[in-house]
Amino acid sequence: QVQLVESGGGLVQAGGSLRLSCAASGRTFSSYAMGWFRQTPGKEREFVAAISWSGLTTNYADSVKGRFTISRDNAKNTGYLQMNSLKPEDTAVYYCATTPSRWDPRLSNIKYWGQGTQVTVSA
Repeated sequence: QVQLVESGGGLVQAGGSLRLSCAASGRTFSSYAMGWFRQTPGKEREFVAAISWSGLTTNYADSVKGRFTISRDNAKNTGYLQMNSLKPEDTAVYYCATTPSRWDPRLSNIKYWGQGTQVTVSA
């Protein structure tokens, strides 16, 4: 069993930055791919970014490419999402998730979800 706890969300002005963290319990976190999704009211949860178990391979949604950076520190059982040049349309609840695979480019098979952290970008 893996528990995921996100932190780092908040209110920021457009053009600003935030860094989300995803702290994982359990010894299997470092063995599997993980990543981030986001969701706004009335919309489906959408893929944001993924990173392989080793941290060497990443993939991003087109909407965040060049602005967001995903990373992980397996020694700390923590994943990160650095968000720069934030836009109002990035406002959402952000969720971290893990898969039962070493690499899953779109995180199509989620095994565990975090509880989410709110990110609000003001114009």
